[in-house]
Amino acid sequence: MLKPEEISALIQDDSTSERKKSFGVGQRYYEGQHDILSYKLYYYNSDGKLVEDKTRSNIKICHPFFTELVDQCVQYMLSGDDAFVKSDIPELQNELDQYFGDDFKSELSETLTDVCTGGFGYMYSYKNADDRTAFIFADAMGVVEVRAKDTDDHTQYVIYWYIDRIDKGKKRIKRIQVWDSKQVTYFVQVDDGKIEVDKGEPLNPRPHIVYEKDNEEGRYGDSLGYIPFFRIDNNRKQISHLKPIKALIDDYDLMACGLSNNLVDISEGLYVVKGFQGNDLEELQQNIKTKKMIGTEPDGDVDIKTIDIPYQARQAKLDIDEKNIYRFGMGFNSAQLGDGNITNIVIKSRYALLDLKCNKLEIRLKSFLKKLVKIVLSEINDEYETDYQVSDVYFEFEREVMTNAADNAQIDKTEAETEQVKLNTILNAAARLDNDTVLQAICELLDLDFEDVKALVEQNPVVDLNTASETLANKPIEPDVPPDGDEGGAEG
Repeated sequence: MLKPEEISALIQDDSTSERKKSFGVGQRYYEGQHDILSYKLYYYNSDGKLVEDKTRSNIKICHPFFTELVDQCVQYMLSGDDAFVKSDIPELQNELDQYFGDDFKSELSETLTDVCTGGFGYMYSYKNADDRTAFIFADAMGVVEVRAKDTDDHTQYVIYWYIDRIDKGKKRIKRIQVWDSKQVTYFVQVDDGKIEVDKGEPLNPRPHIVYEKDNEEGRYGDSLGYIPFFRIDNNRKQISHLKPIKALIDDYDLMACGLSNNLVDISEGLYVVKGFQGNDLEELQQNIKTKKMIGTEPDGDVDIKTIDIPYQARQAKLDIDEKNIYRFGMGFNSAQLGDGNITNIVIKSRYALLDLKCNKLEIRLKSFLKKLVKIVLSEINDEYETDYQVSDVYFEFEREVMTNAADNAQIDKTEAETEQVKLNTILNAAARLDNDTVLQAICELLDLDFEDVKALVEQNPVVDLNTASETLANKPIEPDVPPDGDEGGAEG
């Protein structure tokens, strides 16, 4: 088992690693905390020293494009209402629905948010109150994988830490868990103090699973046999979705804030002071800003010059940056203007980049879900003495795309007319074909089971299908007569 000083060193090394630094930047941008917030203005004073300019306006506005792009990807990936873990075996599907229902979908959404934001994400499994395996999101920033050697693929320990609460004295209470393949040990740390064994835990170390004995006092434990943490990577290098577009977002922030600063600084014009004999220009500038007045010599004068702000160049640059953010961020730009002809083809073309990004993520996600399905199938097989295999399960993600209602209605109408033409063709050829051939063709067209329909026809024999088809084709349509014989009467 790891010692407290070893745990402290491992957490420190992990937090300063390049992958966690990159993850932190992605998480910061997802929360709308951009680099523009630390932007400062400088100038050279009369002594030639570079000092911060605190008199000019320095507006800092973050434009959270990355937040939108991440949420787009995650929600579009999981937008379908149907289950995405499926099986053609009805009994197995019923069991899978209990494991991979809405609760799992909610936790998976949080994990995929980490994947897009920082480049990787985690889930961990546990036994719930119904003695079933359940999966829950784990904050990737707090997960530390420990291997015996750096080149070893096998994870020996997993350290999971999180901030439990902030005490009244603003002290951070950090909870630390050290997991191995048999048990978990709990530690606690106050601020940056010494890591100590958590004495508040009744069982420490604690088995993965703790059972209460029936009708007896006491408990007993069991082991999962593996460390219940599972990682999904965005790509081989664990690079987040932010890296290709971070510079573009920073440039957009800078251009937009620069335009705002120009509007504030130049809104009242430039002051041309003649005959100024003072020694402190900063005092003069401060008087103009706060008191709205200045003193001049008898021969002095003040002239206010107003200028037009050249915003067109900044606006053009902002438009280019926005277009490139959605282009290289592979997202859907809902503000994109068209020519007014918004057909389903146009809508789908605007989703093309988002589809491409989700297709790449889907490959990783399916591989990740297979690991979870193996655990679930093992539990189902043990409980019901079955022999389900991973090959009995498949994954299907149905993404919802907004569509044009008029286009949909026209498509439905065309399909209905096509089916009607096919049905009429079958009926016209029925006189030259046998009953089984005609019946099979109709069943295939209407998506009916041929054997069931044939059995029903044999149980209730009527006229020959060939004769019936000719009769139906030539029979005039008569108005419906109400049951009481009152023809043409309105329904009450």
